[in-house]
Amino acid sequence: MFNHRLRLGMVILLIGWGGLACAQTTRPVEEIRRALVISVDGMRPDVMLRADAPNLRGLMSRGSFTFWAWTTEIAITLPSHTSMLTGCIPEHHGILFNDDGPRPQVYPNVPTLFELAHQAGYTTAICASKSKFSALARPGSVNWLVLPPKGSMFPDRYVAGRAASIINDHAPQVMFVHFGGVDTAGHHIGWGTSEQLVAMHEADASIGIVLDALKKNGLLDSTFILVSADHGGSGRTHGRDDWRSRFIPWITAGPHIRANFDLTLDRELQVHTEDTFATVCWLMNITPPDDIDGHAVHQIVDEDAQVHDQTSQRTTPTTAPTNGS
Repeated sequence: MFNHRLRLGMVILLIGWGGLACAQTTRPVEEIRRALVISVDGMRPDVMLRADAPNLRGLMSRGSFTFWAWTTEIAITLPSHTSMLTGCIPEHHGILFNDDGPRPQVYPNVPTLFELAHQAGYTTAICASKSKFSALARPGSVNWLVLPPKGSMFPDRYVAGRAASIINDHAPQVMFVHFGGVDTAGHHIGWGTSEQLVAMHEADASIGIVLDALKKNGLLDSTFILVSADHGGSGRTHGRDDWRSRFIPWITAGPHIRANFDLTLDRELQVHTEDTFATVCWLMNITPPDDIDGHAVHQIVDEDAQVHDQTSQRTTPTTAPTNGS
């Protein structure tokens, strides 16, 4: 009886290993073993381009990018980040508030990237400068979580240091890092001011700390990196009905990602923030829900990669989008 159970257990274990191997071989780009999504809160594309941002320019030179990506119509932090990390527009995911006020903790109506990554067997991490990101950390979905106390913020360099420590100690396979300093400068001083350019430089240096941690641990050549934002802004604010709030950068780099490739060369392609979720799911072989609003941006992968899946992708609408989908 004991030997029978032992043989049965070994068979089940081998089946499990076989399933894992199958999942690994069906990733579109075999060399991509982990994904890192970085958001610079309030990063309007032209502000980034005006700033001293060598790390972001380095990612652009070895990756694919557009400065004409669209965020959600609502264009505020928590709803837009939830769209970024669920692939759904706010009306779909249900996170329409933008604070962590005195209410029971609310989570999206749809699964987050971290929940689905966990189901696929990946380890996950969130490091964010704003406490409101607790809405994206449903219990059991995030292995390593760094958030400030409720109602407070962490400086960008502190977030970067904590993210680097998690990479050094744990090498999570799906990670999200959020920097809030550019948005703070926009609200306090104004979008496009010299002070915000300094904050943008600080965010870029913080990104460099995270990239250095990947490189130090031998992970840079196996990581898909996506840097974007939740919204832009004008004056000292941002939000609905302001196109200066709607445009965001979308910068990708990693194994077999097209180098120095401006995605606007494809006139039929329009990138939206929901596509961040869909693209990470595609590259990591994570199965997303059928009814998401985002689409994987296949155009970022170079011709030398063996791409196993070519599902539908978003094309440019004939009129300006009004609902972020």
